[in-house]
Amino acid sequence: MTGPILTERRGAVLEVTIDRPQANAIDAETSRLMGQVFAEFRDDPQLRVAILTAAGERFFCPGWDLKAAAAGEPPDADYGVGGFGGLQQLPGLNKPVICAINGLAFGGGFEIALACDLLIAADHATFALPEINSGTVADAASIKLPRRIPYHVAMELLLTGRRIDVHEAKHWGLVNEIVPADRLLARARELAQQLADGPPLVFAAIMKSPAKRRICRSRRRSSW
Repeated sequence: MTGPILTERRGAVLEVTIDRPQANAIDAETSRLMGQVFAEFRDDPQLRVAILTAAGERFFCPGWDLKAAAAGEPPDADYGVGGFGGLQQLPGLNKPVICAINGLAFGGGFEIALACDLLIAADHATFALPEINSGTVADAASIKLPRRIPYHVAMELLLTGRRIDVHEAKHWGLVNEIVPADRLLARARELAQQLADGPPLVFAAIMKSPAKRRICRSRRRSSW
């Protein structure tokens, strides 16, 4: 697939790259494409692992495309079968997804990363949930983040919108590994191949556990 979402099959591994200049923000059309890609990944018995990353060196994804919003795209637009970013609402996805975070992951971009199973980040990556500053609820993060890191830390990030660097993210257990930027994709591929060589039925059983749930993304305005 070409366009805003690039895909490449490497044996049993599917690489998915967000490629939307200038910042890899997600509009409804891109989200629907991502849902289609990950649904096809789910349903293809030859594919066992996916890597999700983004083009460029500065942005992984800043979340919702504000230019699309300014042009009239509503916050409750049809984001496709997988919800915002293609992963958060996708049913039956019992294969591991590795997120290779190549830069800034804010708002919905942070939530897309949280919808993945393993997070590998470049050494310049940063994270934030700035929705609170505009009176918007980070719905998926408010559920997923307290499951990933200590509750009091998750609440601080949700309630203040504070930015954290990759080292703090690793300290709290949000990120599995930090690697130099020029090693990010290579390390993700190494890990993906290790998983692809593993027992798929066991992986599927793990992925179906109660702790593994994908959350639908919606954006709701508060009463502020």
